[in-house]
Amino acid sequence: TVEAGMRSIERRLPAEASEAALDAEIAALNADPEVDGILVQLPLPRHMDPHRVIAAINPEKDVDGFTPVNVGRLGIGLRALVPCTPKGCVILARSVHPEGLAGVNAVIVGRSNLVGKPLAQLLLQADATVTIAHSRSRDLPALCRSADLLVAAVGRPGLVRGDWVKEGATVIDVGINRVEGADGKSRLVGDVAYEEALPRAGAITPVPGGVGPMTIACLLENTLEAALARRGVGSL
Repeated sequence: TVEAGMRSIERRLPAEASEAALDAEIAALNADPEVDGILVQLPLPRHMDPHRVIAAINPEKDVDGFTPVNVGRLGIGLRALVPCTPKGCVILARSVHPEGLAGVNAVIVGRSNLVGKPLAQLLLQADATVTIAHSRSRDLPALCRSADLLVAAVGRPGLVRGDWVKEGATVIDVGINRVEGADGKSRLVGDVAYEEALPRAGAITPVPGGVGPMTIACLLENTLEAALARRGVGSL
């Protein structure tokens, strides 16, 4: 944030802090005119209701794009602060589909509120044909093989095998999983079996170093958009 010319403020509460204490922190940040973006690190301790906590954030400062107001605005195609990871996925997809995403057959493996659902909304707005696959989907490999754009976002290491990837498809791996190798050392891997998929994919993101840095960049962009909008300057 320093390199981007932004000031970052961190508020740390102990795990046993009450939900009322967290509410008070959010209320103070909502009221502070010097604060343009607020995000609450998830997951929260079990005694807190994440939906209620997120809903307490001023939607104009909701740079994670998780409040019901921003989720609803995204769902009906209005301007909104968009969740950072899905936003980054679309930017990555456009970088290898310069002609646009209209008509592209997109398959998203994962239906979370944080990635799968908002990404589907963004791809629909780009006129892609979107399928959301999940744990109850039938013949997941066949669904994946139908994709021109395949996004894996389920948190299961190596779930998507190389032969699930259509020749020339764009593969975006959102998964970040820590696994232990044969040498006893842990490493980060994605939801896609990268080495298997690499020869078949037209483009593929690595883990780490792919979606993660793009998510951070989109968080900075959302913060700038929020700052501009709150000052009546407009959006990027």
